Parts: sequence; structure tokens; C-alpha cells
Amino acid sequence: MGMWLGRGRKARRCYGFDEIALVPGSVTINPNEADTTWEIGGREYKVPILAAAMDGVVDVKFAIEMSRMGGIAVLNLDGVQTRYENPEAILKKIASADPEEATKLVQSLYVKPINEKLIIKRIKEIKAKNATAAVSTIPQNTEKFGKIAQDAGADMFVIQSTVISVNHQSKEYKVVDFKKFIKSMKIPVILGNCVTYNVALELMDTGASGILVGIGPGAACTTRGVLGIGVPQVTATTDVAAARDFYYKKTGKYTPIITDGGMDSGGDICKAFACGADAVMVGSAFARAKEAPGKGYHWGMATPHANLPRGTRVRVGTTGTLEEILLGPARLDDGSQNLVGALMTSMGNVGARNIKEMQMTEIIIAPSIKTEGKLMQRAQRIGMGK
Repeated sequence: MGMWLGRGRKARRCYGFDEIALVPGSVTINPNEADTTWEIGGREYKVPILAAAMDGVVDVKFAIEMSRMGGIAVLNLDGVQTRYENPEAILKKIASADPEEATKLVQSLYVKPINEKLIIKRIKEIKAKNATAAVSTIPQNTEKFGKIAQDAGADMFVIQSTVISVNHQSKEYKVVDFKKFIKSMKIPVILGNCVTYNVALELMDTGASGILVGIGPGAACTTRGVLGIGVPQVTATTDVAAARDFYYKKTGKYTPIITDGGMDSGGDICKAFACGADAVMVGSAFARAKEAPGKGYHWGMATPHANLPRGTRVRVGTTGTLEEILLGPARLDDGSQNLVGALMTSMGNVGARNIKEMQMTEIIIAPSIKTEGKLMQRAQRIGMGK
């Protein structure tokens, strides 16, 4: 398996979304009858799309709106929402900064300590509107923030790192025992991020309610350039889905996987489900919403790192409301709006009545899928040529 790189060294060929396509089914169904419901932690959600825990994407108001539409928006507990009483002023400062100064500014603004009282306040603000309160933190803050978030009424706790593993080692600080922590929690805990079969199995064995898949594919992430690590999302999702299915056969427990990042259109989201995802997490798509706190900008969760930032501030613009982006009607021709409608239509065309059937879709390797016959669109910078 794999191809030779040189004498004595092989490498496996891996694939990203631009290199594959989905094959239409021999049976097609009415897209309106496609069921996009997914389940995590014993609860069902109509929309299998999560908004990423980035400060330019999710604040309290955004989380409430996303929940109202049947989805989940994850609030970053390590960001400006929990460091500043008035985060809007900070977000405005970041959005108006010169590109050359943006990363340095973000680093300086994230030096202010996290206020635990603000964690409680933000969660209670979300719950006051009967919305789903999903929150995220890095492994180092897991034990400190987990109980605080749970007691404040959070519905879901996400532990998110550039690269996560059960077997992390350090002489400098105490390593989190994920299995022990998850056992102590009364709410679902999602672990991420990973891209390999073996690590996914180990994460599932901790009792996690879900696994995030993806290292470095996000629009604002520079991990692949800074650290040289990552696995393209098609291969990563397929490998982790195989781990999920093996773990289910072995234990009887089904642990949903969430493909996180690298999807900038409805087509990419559809491909993620065909590769085995139970849900997807996106950032830049939602950063374009009028309701997004970043005002047309967003930045990776690792951008504030004091010594080695692995993200940057990207401008995505403001193109429509959250409802238009998530549920339509689409007013743009590039696949960036009505993401749920795109998924349902794709499911109809491949003959999938639900997410489980969508995961069985035939996939082909098709590196010309985005360029074949699209010369005029590229020349005129419209549709798929933008």
C-alpha cells in the first residue's frame, strides 16, 4: 500500500474534497423527503451542521439563532466572550485592523485572563432563550472549565486541540485523563481533533460522545504551513468512519464523527457525509452571515498563540443572513448558501433517505470535477469560477 518516495520509504496517497465526486444513484428520491436528522448524546438535531467555536463566528446571539434553526453553534470559552465584558468592542477592533497588524493585535488582546464569571454568564444568556449551549475549550482548561460549564447549564462540552491524543506526555504540566473526566461529566463530551484510525479508536474508548475530524483544513488555519502536519479531509473522514464502525461492532456503542473544516460549499459538505461523517463543523461559511460577530472576518482558534500562531485573520465578507446560508433561499450561485438544501438535494440524487444511507454513496476519484467544462465561469469569475 502506498507509493515510493525514495529508497526504503513509502507514503500513502490521500485525498481532499476537490479530488472526488459522488455518483448519482440508480434510484432517486424527492429531496424534500430526505431526513438530515442526526443524534449525539441521546438528543436529535434536524441540522447536521455545527458552527465552529471561533470568535469571529459564534457569540451568544449567533448560538441562539443557530439553535432556533435546528443546528448547534459552539461558543469558544477561551476567547473574547469570556475575557471581556463587552466583546463587541474587541471584535470591532480586530475587524478594522490592518492585515499586517491583525495577528499581532489578536495575540495582545487574548493576553487578558479568562473570567470564570463570564463563562457562567454567557451560558446562562444562551439558556435563557431555551437554546442549545455547546461550549469549547482546550485540553489545558478542561478540568477547570468543565464543571463550571456543566453547572451553568451547558448542554455539550467540546475539548478541542490542534492535535489531540489519549497518550499525551508532558513533564511540564499535568496531562488530562479524558476517560476519568468524561466519566465525571453528566453532559456529552466531544473530543477533537484527530485524523487517524488508531487515535480515533482510543478517543472513542474514553467514552466520548463524538469525535472531531480534521487537522489544518480550515480557511483561517495555517497549521499545515507552520507545522507541516495534516491529512486531507476525504481520507481522514473515511479512516475515522472506519474506526467508528469497527468500534460499534466491537462494543455496541455508536460514536458519531464530525468532519471539522475544509468545506467551503454545499458540495464539500455533501462529500463529507458520503465519506462517512455523521455531522460537519464549518467556520468560514457562517462567518459570512450578517449575525456573525466577526463582521466578515474570522480567525483560527490557534491564532492568539503567543509564540507560534497557527492561524490567521481571513476576510470572507458578509454575504447574507444566517438563515439564507443555512436554510436558504440561496441568493448566490457558488454553493455557499442554503447548505441544508444542498445536502437534501444531493441526498435525493444519490438515493439516500437519511444520513446513514448517504454514507454508503458511491465515490469516484475525479480531480477534474471542478474544472471540467467550467472555463467560462473561471474566465468571468462567476459560479464555480469565483
